[in-house]
Amino acid sequence: MALEELERIPEIDITEDGTIVYYFKNGVLEASTEEWHRPQWTPEDWREGTWTHFLSENGIKIWGCLEGERLAGFVVYRPCLTESMAQLLALFVSRDQRRKGIASQLCQLLYQAAIRDSHDTLYVSATPSKSAVGFYLSEGFKPTEDVHPELYALEPEDIHMIKDLSVLNPA
Repeated sequence: MALEELERIPEIDITEDGTIVYYFKNGVLEASTEEWHRPQWTPEDWREGTWTHFLSENGIKIWGCLEGERLAGFVVYRPCLTESMAQLLALFVSRDQRRKGIASQLCQLLYQAAIRDSHDTLYVSATPSKSAVGFYLSEGFKPTEDVHPELYALEPEDIHMIKDLSVLNPA
């Protein structure tokens, strides 16, 4: 996807409801029963999202998935978060397209790019929902106390996670 195509992202229905929220404290990931709701974002909400501030950086890559003519999901890759670490900057899949493997397929493209760019770890700041944290855990991410200071300051409620890419790229 080209950056110009991001005008299509309001096509994605990000609404979600849940009753489980995660917290990571003292090295332990804990589930808490809490009602939560994520409403649909307006085009302005999408433009003002935390992750959009990084889109002008060099090396940003975006992959999207279409269902017919509609954007079903996308992932944003930010290389060089540190010398050896890249970032999964954003991942969204439309509500009616979830649980079809789209997020995993988009992540595979991102993992390949990170490995090509010689990164050995990948960082994500995950919404603390059961669906988001559960997905990243299933992809091999692990919560970390070694948070990136800038990203933690932007999203302190999120579950900050790291994936070891060396298992995908044996030397």
